[in-house]
Amino acid sequence: MAGITNIGFRTLCREQGGGLFVSEMITSRALVERVPLTFQMIRFGPEESPRSIQLYGVDPAVIGKAARMIAEEDLADHIDLNFGCPVPKVTRRGGGSALPYKRNLLRAILCEAVAGAGPLPVTMKMRMGIDEDHLTYVDAGRIAVEEGLAAVALHARTARQHYGGTAHWDAIKRLKDAVPEIPVLGNGDIWSADDALRMVAETGCDGVVIGRGCLGRPWLFRDLDFAFRGSAERVRPRLGEVGAMMLRHAELLCEVIGSEPHGLADFRKHVGWYLKGFVVGAETRRTLTAVTRLSEMAERVAELDADQPWPEEADGPRGKSGERSKVSLPHGWLDDPEDMTIPGAGAEDPTSGG
Repeated sequence: MAGITNIGFRTLCREQGGGLFVSEMITSRALVERVPLTFQMIRFGPEESPRSIQLYGVDPAVIGKAARMIAEEDLADHIDLNFGCPVPKVTRRGGGSALPYKRNLLRAILCEAVAGAGPLPVTMKMRMGIDEDHLTYVDAGRIAVEEGLAAVALHARTARQHYGGTAHWDAIKRLKDAVPEIPVLGNGDIWSADDALRMVAETGCDGVVIGRGCLGRPWLFRDLDFAFRGSAERVRPRLGEVGAMMLRHAELLCEVIGSEPHGLADFRKHVGWYLKGFVVGAETRRTLTAVTRLSEMAERVAELDADQPWPEEADGPRGKSGERSKVSLPHGWLDDPEDMTIPGAGAEDPTSGG
């Protein structure tokens, strides 16, 4: 969700419903080195509570320093460690979903993070493993319990699956059975509130994590509120309501970025997600991605068929998809799961911000 879950989108989602809304992935080294871009990425609105930072790293000492910095400088109220990212530029350096294969290194990172965070709760998100031949989630879950994490979340795919195929919800149940001491959250293939209810019923997990399911669907959090309160009510907006939500989202991005042209340029990637399933011509989509002023966007939104009903085919996968033939890993990464060697300094680009 890099480039998505900034303060603007989090604000929009919070306006729709409750939940814990986590920042974009932040590189621990960039935080410790006080890279300006990183500090832009960890801004929170005055109404955001709890404030949650998603932290990424491969060096226990650096992650420990970052966690201590977050606690001592009151940068957030919660730290979520990312061991789920399957992106090649992360896994080829031993980070994200590649790291739990190194059990001792994972333990050292969790130990330092919890010690550095002090009173702040630390959680982690992970995948099932690198591939079907290298599953790590049960071992990683036990390590998390032993090192004092407050909860674990499992995206029920392997790194090789990337965002393709089907999430293996049975793995969430196995993890829940293996770590009864702390909450287990499930993630993967939740496109609607009813999917969330079904996941909880089938796996016994304590809650759900939403990723791609909220792309172009910030009202999913309102649906989740309805669902977990036992209500059958669901949000099924007409195109006019979706257009109004798009405009609100764009306004928030322009406010956060401080420039209408740049904010609207950032919004372009969201247009297709919002309009999925609706009968909207290619020219209309093109004009909505070409606007440079909010007034112009408001005009284009007003031209949409406001009464067009919600299309049922709008539910389902959005965002990245497709499996990988292999996972990019450091040379010899799979040779020894007990190896404590910390990946090189390039594993955490201090200029990336996350």
